[in-house]
Amino acid sequence: MRTEEIISFLKADENFDFTTDTPASSLTSFRVGGRVRVVAYPKNRDAFCELTRRLASSETKYVVLGCGSNVLAPDEGYDGVFVMTTKLTGLSIEGNTLTAECGRGITSCASSAARAGLGGLAFAYGIPGSVGGAVYMNAGAYGSEIKDIIISADCWDAARGEVLTLTKDELRFGYRDSALRHNGLTVLSAAFSLFPEDTEKITAEMNDYMNRRRDKQPLEYPSAGSVFKRAPGHFTGKLIEDAGLKGYRVGGAEVSEKHAGFIINAGGATAEDVKTLVAVIEARVFELFGVRLERELIYL
Repeated sequence: MRTEEIISFLKADENFDFTTDTPASSLTSFRVGGRVRVVAYPKNRDAFCELTRRLASSETKYVVLGCGSNVLAPDEGYDGVFVMTTKLTGLSIEGNTLTAECGRGITSCASSAARAGLGGLAFAYGIPGSVGGAVYMNAGAYGSEIKDIIISADCWDAARGEVLTLTKDELRFGYRDSALRHNGLTVLSAAFSLFPEDTEKITAEMNDYMNRRRDKQPLEYPSAGSVFKRAPGHFTGKLIEDAGLKGYRVGGAEVSEKHAGFIINAGGATAEDVKTLVAVIEARVFELFGVRLERELIYL
């Protein structure tokens, strides 16, 4: 589809909001990136499926984003469509099962579970991502991961126009990985198996996790969270610190003084600054310790 056709389609359907020529820096937690030609906000699941089906069938360049918290957008902009899931936020609780749409914040899900007296999601409190992103990346913290609590996920195959329900086994979770990173499917919603627990106990646990994040992570700066996956047998942040790179800066991108596993936007960072700094870190850590770091940060 040409840009004009996309805009005409979105304009004619009340099930979408959209913007044009929008800075990607306003849509991602890194606050980096040039202008995106079209940004679409489907208001419901059917609208999301119809738009992405059209884009896929016409081979139009597009990417699906939730909170934009684990991505680096290009400086030159994106001559295509960002499909944002931020309006797909439905949530329901039946018994011990919490089901949420892909655009719901995973932290919001943890809070809803706590209010309902359901434990199991407290570890996700403070993770700045959506349900879709959390399942896609098998998000985790403090010894727990999404794979530990997920039952299944409704996933959309835009190329075939089919909704598939994938079980936990079919999602093939790994460390910060799932089948969704390789099969082209998109999460529409996910169901999680939780357990009864005292609300006050859950809330105390969540507050403890949040305080730990504030103490150890540079939450006061724009970032995309941990840049690298945990290196087997090592703490990645410690490797970077031991390589003497804490505070190392390229342009506006800086290795956090608070936590070396984070690259922060210290002011005016570009995507090229971040990529150059990532390359410096990878080379230095390999040179000194023989460890090859694997990026968790996704380059769009």
